[in-house]
Amino acid sequence: MTREWPAAASPAAGAVRRRWLLAAAAAPWLAALPVHEALAGAQVEEPLADAVRGALAAAIANSAPPKPVFVTTEARLAYLRWLGEMSSRLKKRKAEHVTRIEFLDTLWYESTRAGLEPALMLGLVQVESGFRKYAISSVGARGYMQVMPFWARLIGDGDVSRLFHMQTNLRFGCVIMRHYLDVERGDLYMALGRYNGSRGKPEYPNLVFGAKKYWDYKPG
Repeated sequence: MTREWPAAASPAAGAVRRRWLLAAAAAPWLAALPVHEALAGAQVEEPLADAVRGALAAAIANSAPPKPVFVTTEARLAYLRWLGEMSSRLKKRKAEHVTRIEFLDTLWYESTRAGLEPALMLGLVQVESGFRKYAISSVGARGYMQVMPFWARLIGDGDVSRLFHMQTNLRFGCVIMRHYLDVERGDLYMALGRYNGSRGKPEYPNLVFGAKKYWDYKPG
């Protein structure tokens, strides 16, 4: 089933979209339906201290292994169980197996590298882009995690086109989310609002928290 949204410029269309997303947060089965409009607010470009900019730039630049590495067999088996379950849940959005596994490998690596919960980042990607690699919002945010172009200039090499590269996009998004969480002293609600450019307003954090429920995983 494919749901196409009315034109984003229409206030009525925005209300329809918000009602549907709020319903999806309450009813996990709706998470299986694809969303065809990127939901990104006007994330604010804030001045960064040189030390902060340098640290963020270093976090973006560090290379990552193509596959997660585990110290123990038990940890690897636990990851493989998570991967299998998440792959099953994501199948309706990403039908091609190799692409799906590559995405989940990378999201797991980048989220845990940044000290973030993978389920939260999956919920954020669902709300922001509906898992569409080349999504572009009305304010110009790009890719899975709807990274604003100014971040490529602030902490990257300035090449905005690279924000459509899967690992680059996920790394930017996770590093930025980690930065906002640190700025907000661990307050996830406020950090999510800052990520969306709607700090202090409940709608966006509640959407992400609702979407996260679908991706929560408790080993049996």
